[in-house]
Amino acid sequence: MSKRSEMQLALQMVSGYGAEFSAWRMPGTDPGAYTNTDSYVERAKLAEKGKFHMIFIADTPALTVNLGPQTPMFPMDPMLALMAVARETTHIGLVATLSTTFNYPYNIARQFKALDVISHGRVGWNAVTTSDPAAAANFGARVASRQERYDRAHESIQIVQSLWGSWESDAWTLDVEGGEFADMNKIRPINLQGQYYASRGPLPIPPSEQGQPVIFQAGGGIEGLELAGKYASGVYANPYDIESAREHRQAIQQSAIRFGRNPDDIKMFAGFMFSLAATEEEALERRKQLMSFNPEEIPHRVSYLGSMIGIPLSVNSVDIDKPLEPNLLKNAYANPMDPRSARALKLLLEGLTIREVLAHGVINYHPVVAGTPVQVADFLEEWFLAGACDGFSVVPDISFDGVADFVNMVVPILQERGLFHREYEGKTLRENMGVPYEYGMRENEITR
Repeated sequence: MSKRSEMQLALQMVSGYGAEFSAWRMPGTDPGAYTNTDSYVERAKLAEKGKFHMIFIADTPALTVNLGPQTPMFPMDPMLALMAVARETTHIGLVATLSTTFNYPYNIARQFKALDVISHGRVGWNAVTTSDPAAAANFGARVASRQERYDRAHESIQIVQSLWGSWESDAWTLDVEGGEFADMNKIRPINLQGQYYASRGPLPIPPSEQGQPVIFQAGGGIEGLELAGKYASGVYANPYDIESAREHRQAIQQSAIRFGRNPDDIKMFAGFMFSLAATEEEALERRKQLMSFNPEEIPHRVSYLGSMIGIPLSVNSVDIDKPLEPNLLKNAYANPMDPRSARALKLLLEGLTIREVLAHGVINYHPVVAGTPVQVADFLEEWFLAGACDGFSVVPDISFDGVADFVNMVVPILQERGLFHREYEGKTLRENMGVPYEYGMRENEITR
């Protein structure tokens, strides 16, 4: 079987609870999971049992939600969470986001390479530029222009990779009899100077079994595609339909070709959320219960749904537990600026209530399937076989049971259909992703 016929899966770890920020209130959930490192380890071990290729932690260095009713979006510290997981797992990849704008390249290089060595070559760095004003304020900085942020990203990634390669592969000699711990002739400074960053080097860390951590990228636009095509082996993307997903994947591949790379050496992971139950009705009830914990959000969701279909809607003008009246629906249309709108309109035309349509996740950031394991598997299969992605970054609605249910009920279906591997291909993240060995940068000066 060709590797193209097998999808790759990443488990997106949020803040210990799941994709829905009210999940901390669901029966069975540990309300204190945010500070319970064991909960991250437990979910990662379940994902490894299910042969997930990696766990992925997104991050923004700022508090961006109201902690009254909601949980944080990310763990307390992604690198510390991955360190805990690294000590309790053996095969699953460990990928975290760290900003190229608000971190010095030397610190990035040191943290990720140390974790890569500790985990025996299972680490990846998701390099992002960060445009959040709240994050900038935490560093006493302003939000830089898009051009500056991406110029910084190019400098940062090149310096990081150069630092990763500052030891030759055989520099660590461990010659006990000769008294040589390492051959200093094979450990050299990098002496790179850019407009924004510089580093002398070297790092005090030898290579891991995969050479250096795998570079991931998240972010769209021409600049994001250039960053992915030049450096990344993995891309996290947020398309909402097959057509836009396929276009984004093709754009990534074309960018790789422009930089003289094999387009198959970059794997695109599409974001995907799920709610699992024995029936679709039960899965929707689960999502309705999650919605009920934050009643103050419902008016905003109803209003937003109205903007998606071109009709002013509010909780005061419509009964959200009834289908929309025909005289309203006749004027509805799918907002061409929002790819989620077509599905929202389709569900309303089928006679679903507004609450049911919202429970289907039509305004969520990623596509949502609320249904049975077969329905979830069908969705993943359709996208994958359509060439929309190389795999998925999956986010359960509620972590405490969602990860186990996916592993125990969805993964076997994908394996039976020949869509997902049954065993890890190797011990390193590169081996399991099927991407080439890399170590350091070939250039001896910063290029753009």
